[in-house]
Amino acid sequence: MPKVLISDSLSPRAVEIFKERGIEVDVKTGLKPDELKAIIGGYDGLAIRSSTKVTKDVLAVATNLRVVGRAGIGVDNVDVPAATARGVVVMNTPFGNSITTAEHAIAMMMALARDIPEANASTHAGKWEKNRFMGVELYGKTLGVIGCGNIGSIVADRALGLKMKVVAFDPFLSPERAQDLGVEKVELDELLRRADFITLHTPLTNETRAILNRDSLARTKKGVRIINCARGGLIVEEDLKAAIESGHVAGAALDVFAEEPAKQNGLFGMDRVICTPHLGASTTEAQENVALQVAEQMADYLVSGAVVNALNMPSVSAEDAPKLRPYMKLAEQLGSFAGQITETGLKAVTVEFEGQVAELNTRPLTAVVLKGLLAPLMESVNMVNAPVIAREREIKVSETKRQDAGDYQTLIRVIVSTEARTRTLAGTLFGGDKPRLVEIEDVPIEAEVTPNMLFIRNEDKPGFIGKLGTALGDAGVNIATFHLGRTAAGETAIALVCVDQPLGDDLVERIRALPSVVRAKALTF
Repeated sequence: MPKVLISDSLSPRAVEIFKERGIEVDVKTGLKPDELKAIIGGYDGLAIRSSTKVTKDVLAVATNLRVVGRAGIGVDNVDVPAATARGVVVMNTPFGNSITTAEHAIAMMMALARDIPEANASTHAGKWEKNRFMGVELYGKTLGVIGCGNIGSIVADRALGLKMKVVAFDPFLSPERAQDLGVEKVELDELLRRADFITLHTPLTNETRAILNRDSLARTKKGVRIINCARGGLIVEEDLKAAIESGHVAGAALDVFAEEPAKQNGLFGMDRVICTPHLGASTTEAQENVALQVAEQMADYLVSGAVVNALNMPSVSAEDAPKLRPYMKLAEQLGSFAGQITETGLKAVTVEFEGQVAELNTRPLTAVVLKGLLAPLMESVNMVNAPVIAREREIKVSETKRQDAGDYQTLIRVIVSTEARTRTLAGTLFGGDKPRLVEIEDVPIEAEVTPNMLFIRNEDKPGFIGKLGTALGDAGVNIATFHLGRTAAGETAIALVCVDQPLGDDLVERIRALPSVVRAKALTF
């Protein structure tokens, strides 16, 4: 009989679900790290919320652990790479608290508009400062939504119901989806310029970290009010404080902070700043939903092997797994590569299968391509929910199969259409299990994907390789391998450089400034 430990507070119904499925369950909350390590080896599953830290050390002694289920979306408290290395599936419940978080953002916006927390404190203190608290109406104001995914789209819908105008910045938001939502899709600079209120609903990625900083805040409309119920690192808190002190930003309502638990923060105690302790998902309904979902998902996996909302394991049957495993890796590399070099809204994705791979069950492979494609700008995308996200955003996804082999016995080609252009990438397997890129943007090239890479499109002119090598050498970056391809002499060329360490933004900017460089992008895998 499988055995599950619930180490954070969950609904009692979660316990009932496990028992109904024939799973033994223990509830032991508030465990210290050493206490958790002392007992975790006796469990097949671990159900958590945000308090339990599933570290590498904990996983090292979790000899029987098969699955970790997070009741909620964020898995910052789980070492996912370590879990993957030990064969532990990590699941979350990405959609269980969307409405609750969206409603909290709306509540924060209303409280900020009418100075409700300060007015409440003043009145409780026996004052009657009716003239002090002069708020603003939401009616007719423009709300700028940064990140119009699941939660952002709900916020937009509620704001439209309040008769606000809504503009949205989201590279993955298609014009058709924006029209369906009733929002206007804009670039970030236009949103900053027009919005009376700005609310953030994007994951914390390399692209979104510090998206509101001194420079971007200076480009906002004077008197703007800012709401953040997403991730603390999206805002540079020192820069926000300075903007409020200067009077450029009229106020802010924050549910999340760069460091949590936030016992101290430079924004605390400021007038016109509302702070709550990460309450976005804190409603009875949301906690019930995520608890039931995580219990059902974990029970399904432990009893039947079914995988739902896994962050580190694709949904593949036991029979198909050995055949698909090397193709899974190739598909994710192709999708991730395409996602990292895509900078405008996605419209369509076509995955072509040629040769031997066309004879297999390719639906999981297409889902893995989508997961890799969407992951750079979205949080908690996995093979299971990636197709759903694509449909919600009206990204057309199609497959084609051709069992006749072309230049390679087996080939996967990914064709990505955006608002600006269409690009292709293709890969194959060498030796039956070694993924290789063989085509990038119609340019033949043969390369292995490594953790840190530099992608360059350039004009095929003499001297370019020497200048690039010098730039990398001067920066102390060692080149592991160097791959080149071109359409024809003197025309478009592709350089794919595998390096031994991550590339800093300053170095990439210097490379972009080299003669003949059309585009340069640092990639990580």
